[in-house]
Amino acid sequence: MSATPEDMIPAPGEWPVDPQDDVPISDNRIWVDGCFDFSHHGHAGAMLQARQLGDELYVGVHSDEAILENKGPTVMTLDERVAAVEACRWVTRCVPSAPYVTFLPWVSHYGCKYVVHGDDITSDSNGEDCYRFVKAAGRFRVVKRTPGISTTDLVGRMLLCTKNHFVKSVKDTLNGEEGSGSLEERKHSANSLMQRIRDYATDETGLQPGPQVWIWNGSSSAKLGNTVEEPGAFETVVNGKLPRPGQRIIYVDGGFDLFSSGHIEFLRQVLTQEELEGHRRGWYDEEQKVKRVKEYGEDYGPAYVVAGIHDDDVINHWKGLNYPIMNIFERGLCVLQCRYIHAVIFSSPFSPSQSYLEAMPLGVPDAVYHGPTTFIPLTYDPYVAPKRMGIFKETSSHTYQHVNAGEIVDRILKSREAYEERQRAKLEKGVVEELVKSKESASA
Repeated sequence: MSATPEDMIPAPGEWPVDPQDDVPISDNRIWVDGCFDFSHHGHAGAMLQARQLGDELYVGVHSDEAILENKGPTVMTLDERVAAVEACRWVTRCVPSAPYVTFLPWVSHYGCKYVVHGDDITSDSNGEDCYRFVKAAGRFRVVKRTPGISTTDLVGRMLLCTKNHFVKSVKDTLNGEEGSGSLEERKHSANSLMQRIRDYATDETGLQPGPQVWIWNGSSSAKLGNTVEEPGAFETVVNGKLPRPGQRIIYVDGGFDLFSSGHIEFLRQVLTQEELEGHRRGWYDEEQKVKRVKEYGEDYGPAYVVAGIHDDDVINHWKGLNYPIMNIFERGLCVLQCRYIHAVIFSSPFSPSQSYLEAMPLGVPDAVYHGPTTFIPLTYDPYVAPKRMGIFKETSSHTYQHVNAGEIVDRILKSREAYEERQRAKLEKGVVEELVKSKESASA
């Protein structure tokens, strides 16, 4: 028998995150919930659109048990999924273990007036609409679902070992010169993709400029190995916020495939280490904070983090099989939505040479960071140049350092039968949900 809203209301003091007492409902506080298994950019797109509808965004994340009962096994644990949601720039607060069926008492407890979801139907294990209660109360809002990406699609790529998602050239794709379909269709796809990059390169409001975005144009040999020294050329894709006075320029790079808690914790640690460095240089002294607010209208952190993202063929060269599972745009959008970065460079070289680092638009970085482990089997040290330049730093080990694309694919393959069944069930549910959606549209 299904749980009722009354069964699902926590007792005082037992809500998963504060506040423990009900707060006044605000039209500008929005609620979104979901599984968020893999932090793909479709999830981020829903959160961005929801955030643009209000001033605060609360995100409920379902428990592993609730997802298993209603949908099938999760790939990522609740802790890993929560870490991904909390890292999204547009999220105000994450609420773990939110019920699979969205009950009004939960939404109202946290003071959220409206619940936002994509324009697809989500049903529970009984085949009923998960949002039936909030729809009946007139507190449901619909946003566009991001096309071409889903957890189901990504799992399919892993199980089928496909490569047709690869992108040969970032620049050619954005110019409409690469891709499927006619020239007109490619141009339309390119314009849509460019708009999505602009949308994701926004600040925490989802409305104002945020991260800066570049493409690095260099030779294939300079991108793949460590034998070619060339500065290449940096091309601006999106004009965002540039560093402010006193901020240290920090460079990180990677594949960021299946952007997960391992990547997120690495980026968070980079900022944490730079905050410690900030304390050492007096960044947080009260007089310094007052001065920044007086001169620039707000305070800001001591570091500006630039993330370089490698091309698909570079990752495939090193890792083989059908890696990366996400193409460079999918990976780039995942990095772009992360609150721990301030700029992105598409098509960065695998090994950052001295020529590349010296040619960077913001000048030579103050530090180049790398994590303690790597997913790619290396035949040489890609960070010889930053080490020689005295700017290399390494983050410490952490709980999620084993969580990378290889680990996630292994989880899928070890439980292949269960995930294949999940894929079949998802397709069957999709047919039913499409019928419900058609009926709703017809009666609207």
